[in-house]
Amino acid sequence: MYSGNNNNSVSISVSDDEPNDLNRIRTRNRRKRKKPGHRDSFELPRYILRLFLRYWIVLVFLLAVGLLLFESTSIGTKSANPELKNPVSSGKESPSKKNEGNLNRLDPTTKVIGGIRQRCLKLLPPEELEHLDILEHKDSSSPVKKVVYLTDTDTSVGEEKAAVRVNGTRFNLFTGNQTFAERENSFKVSETVSVHCGFFNVNGGFRISDEDNKFMQSCQVVVSTCAFGGGDNLYEPIGMSKASTQKVCYVAFWDEVTLATQEGEGHKVGEDGYIGKWRIVVVKDLPFMDQRLNGKIPKMLAHRLFPEAKYSIWVDSKSQFRRDPLGVLDALLWRTNSVLAISEHGARSSVYDEAKAVVKKHKATPEEVEVQINQYRHDKLPEDKRFNGKKALSEASVIVREHTPLTNLFMCLWFNEVVRYTSRDQLSFPYVFWRLKVLKNVNMFPVCTRKDLVNSIGHVRKAKPLA
Repeated sequence: MYSGNNNNSVSISVSDDEPNDLNRIRTRNRRKRKKPGHRDSFELPRYILRLFLRYWIVLVFLLAVGLLLFESTSIGTKSANPELKNPVSSGKESPSKKNEGNLNRLDPTTKVIGGIRQRCLKLLPPEELEHLDILEHKDSSSPVKKVVYLTDTDTSVGEEKAAVRVNGTRFNLFTGNQTFAERENSFKVSETVSVHCGFFNVNGGFRISDEDNKFMQSCQVVVSTCAFGGGDNLYEPIGMSKASTQKVCYVAFWDEVTLATQEGEGHKVGEDGYIGKWRIVVVKDLPFMDQRLNGKIPKMLAHRLFPEAKYSIWVDSKSQFRRDPLGVLDALLWRTNSVLAISEHGARSSVYDEAKAVVKKHKATPEEVEVQINQYRHDKLPEDKRFNGKKALSEASVIVREHTPLTNLFMCLWFNEVVRYTSRDQLSFPYVFWRLKVLKNVNMFPVCTRKDLVNSIGHVRKAKPLA
């Protein structure tokens, strides 16, 4: 029977196209193979990336070493060339990297008032500055007509050493030993006032040569500064008119330490006694151990040092004076009918706040500040931030004044306060200003005006105390 044979049979079909399909598979496999050169082109970047990830710290270290070598080479170059490191008296280089761009700048300082940008110091045009003359001013309404400076008739030389440099007290032969009763009497205003005002005894120190004294007595208008103990450098004044050059004295007070320091840096005083426009006056036998206190003598007692002068402008040694002196007198005194112009304090207005800041910044000891402030509180100095309509606190790095009996008295009183208490004169200024109420025509000019008057350089080095 045929049915059994059909169930056990297997049917296999064979296609004639099979060899062609196998050929196509082999062809595709051959196409997928990559050439050895193509593979190597991808391997190189990968290899470099792996090296970077493994050794990046080493690369950073090498870059840092290279930068240090470059900087050390630059420093070595500056050390070999002093002109790149030290400022010169003419002001061509700056002592402070932070303020090196300030030196010799004449661009005006401005501020916006009522939506309009205006100059802070309103000077006359240059052509008018050339025709300015020294104003003869007589204030017949002043309650003080004459100031008598107390002096000691005892000129014994035997006590000179002990009295000139006493560390226990700051009163000495230069100041005179002002009692507290004499302090109180000095604030009583009358037509003739007697007051301690330095130069109490001929053996008190601050000696100046006869030649320099003769020159100083010839000055009618003076711009002055000082650097004692090898302190700040001297910056050439700029911005003056030809007229001011002929009518104004520029005087810098140095001691022998500063003279030696400056000469060591190549800043020689000429045979005529000048460096640039500055007449260098070398002071011997400074009266105080505290160099800041020695600096108050030319700062506050210009009327004693320049007895014939009608006007003076004080500039701290950390600044470069950059305006015409007669123009400054015109802008700050003559046009405002003022006899004293002094810069306001930029940060604070209260003497009590300033006292805290002085202690916090270690400008004076807490004990000496406490003695001064307690006395002022006892005298009922108010905490007002304005006296006589003026800001109570001054910064006092620039002082412009007419030498009148009243302003001379004010400066004597102020000097006596910094001798009695701390040498931080911003603490005593409000007190004296408050006590001497008859001094009203004071121009307390704002910070922006001070910035227009001077280029601020900053202190270069710390003054050496007297041995």
